[in-house]
Amino acid sequence: MSQSATIPFAGQSDFLAAAQALLPPGDAWPREADAMLTGLVHASTAGLARLHARCADLSEREAMPFLSEELLAAWEAEYGLPDPCTPLNPTVPQRQAAVLARMASNGGSTAEYFINVAAALGYTITITTFAPAQCGVLTCGAPLYGAAWLFVWQVNAPGLAVFPFLVGQSQCGDPLVAYSGTQLSCVLNRIKPAYSILIINY
Repeated sequence: MSQSATIPFAGQSDFLAAAQALLPPGDAWPREADAMLTGLVHASTAGLARLHARCADLSEREAMPFLSEELLAAWEAEYGLPDPCTPLNPTVPQRQAAVLARMASNGGSTAEYFINVAAALGYTITITTFAPAQCGVLTCGAPLYGAAWLFVWQVNAPGLAVFPFLVGQSQCGDPLVAYSGTQLSCVLNRIKPAYSILIINY
């Protein structure tokens, strides 16, 4: 599940304007773009602008696991990843999706809960439940389910989750397209109610 966001931060021109606003008034303190003082102030604020941009990147971008790259390993450690459900040699988007799925799987037994966990992994699923056959309710042609089917639920999912190579997010060496087909089954079987029986229909 890849997402993007623009992290706002002040640029060097903003720092130049702020520094010039602190200068005393008068002809000795020119603000023109070609003035020597402007060049000096511009050079002295360059480091501040770089530091600010770096702080904004770390405090905003890296604070979101679906954008994190440098601190992605720390996010994974926080949520106990990688785990047996993590695909071998995962790409950055796959690792980000795994963190999101772990964050989303904070407990629940509703269809919406499992749909949200699957969505974090990159799958769009629907859920089918079953009910035992009952006289007066059963219609002609409907399947005859026994009492045990009350504990069965079926996840209808595409066969694979697709993670394309994304410029600016993927890393050198990642494949142009990565696929994950077994992660959904592993994660859902781990978090499903213990009394239930899960069927996955790809």
